[in-house]
Amino acid sequence: MTDTHLELQGGTKRFGATVALSDVDLVVRRGSVHALVGENGAGKSTLGKVVAGVHTLDAGQLLVEGRPVELRSPRQALGLGLTIIAQELSLVPERSVVENVFLGLEDHSGPWVRRSAIRRRFDELVRSSGIAVPADALVSSLTVGQQQKVEILRALARRAQVVVMDEPTARLGAGETEALRSTVRRLAAAGTTVVFVSHFLDEVLSLADTITVMRDGRVVRTGPASAEDHRSLIEGMTGRTMDASFPDRLPAPADAREVLRVEGLSRRGSFEDVSFSVRAGEVVALAGLVGAGRSEVVRALYGADRADAGTVTLDGRVLRAKNPAQAIARGISMIPESRKDQGLLMGRSVRENVSLPFLRGLSRGGLVQRGQERRQTGQLARDVGVKTASSESPVLALSGGNQQKVLFARSLMRTPSLLIADEPTRGVDVGAKRTIYDLIADLAAQGVAVLMVSSELEEVLGLAHRVLVMRGGRLVSELAGDAATEDSIMAAAFGTRTASAAVPESRGEH
Repeated sequence: MTDTHLELQGGTKRFGATVALSDVDLVVRRGSVHALVGENGAGKSTLGKVVAGVHTLDAGQLLVEGRPVELRSPRQALGLGLTIIAQELSLVPERSVVENVFLGLEDHSGPWVRRSAIRRRFDELVRSSGIAVPADALVSSLTVGQQQKVEILRALARRAQVVVMDEPTARLGAGETEALRSTVRRLAAAGTTVVFVSHFLDEVLSLADTITVMRDGRVVRTGPASAEDHRSLIEGMTGRTMDASFPDRLPAPADAREVLRVEGLSRRGSFEDVSFSVRAGEVVALAGLVGAGRSEVVRALYGADRADAGTVTLDGRVLRAKNPAQAIARGISMIPESRKDQGLLMGRSVRENVSLPFLRGLSRGGLVQRGQERRQTGQLARDVGVKTASSESPVLALSGGNQQKVLFARSLMRTPSLLIADEPTRGVDVGAKRTIYDLIADLAAQGVAVLMVSSELEEVLGLAHRVLVMRGGRLVSELAGDAATEDSIMAAAFGTRTASAAVPESRGEH
């Protein structure tokens, strides 16, 4: 048994004229956590999918335990002990959690499925992994974070010897992320090899034994994680030196007008008695664990969901948005949690996605003025840094970071009074993150009120003037200045803060 579990020699993969992998050499040691880092388009996900049999090599060879293999399908790869947890969920929505986890691995007695045996196996899997999801719940009823955990359990149920995890924590909150880290450590300690693809450099540095840095389809270097830090990884990934991760945070003017006031907002089963305000030029972050009610609150403000009680005031006038169109008309823009499910028409062009909510203003006599539309959307795409050959390119052809920038371009078609950004950098690389941070800071500097939801504490602390922590559907703490730290936010999110740290009685008064 060799210490080398996987080896890629001269691996090359093309998609049409695009070279996704170019002459890649890689050695992955048995029982290690081997991280792949790089900007979107660097080739790391493609490399992971080659290992898992999703993609076949055009040149070079893959060796498993020293033997050359030609993988033609994920099923063939699984037969060799290789599997992947992909970024895009591939669950059966109208089946239960336990059915999804053991799909194709069921115990049978004649033609009948032995449900009690499967349930025992599921309970043991949850116990050993520390990842808990309601066994009998329909997958369609779960949050995105819970669905991600089902994907992880399904991969673990197949007892693979090599598990490729492609952005496994991108959809998870802080508590779930730490549980996954513990699972990864246990897998490696038990001899399972983990190929870990992630944009979260803190996560990579804390988990990985070895890190491979990729750029433009090539390997820049491979070495021990102990020899890397944030700056060295970012410089290796981007090919340039990086300034501070976050732009300078200008204080909101002391006399800034109040743009948003929320009083006693409630939605049965989601959140209750939520009150706060946001001033012009201020960035306020909603923090908390997945399921705390953060996204539900901002969806209610945007008119995507209906609140049962409470009052929302925007620019001094009561807001009664029954749908997003009415919210947009009142000066609210929103970057949704999932750009693919809630934000973009993936098969449509950049131009169409940017202009869609504003076609009335671009029309005369019921006809869209295409020249004006192209000029405005093209300029906005350039302003926010969308990298594309043409504004007529479909957004599905863009990287995750560029897709996210398209949403920001749409938000700027009409400068908003309030920008709601729900997980604004989810699934984007470090270079795109800095661009998005600059966009948020610039909007705040122009007097736009920004309400942000983020599960990345570094992002919350780097951008927000104030942090509002939610737990169990309630606003439980407000933190600003020196009081806003990772420890204080997490303590409030888990319910271990003292009473003196709770939201003051004069909620919304700042």
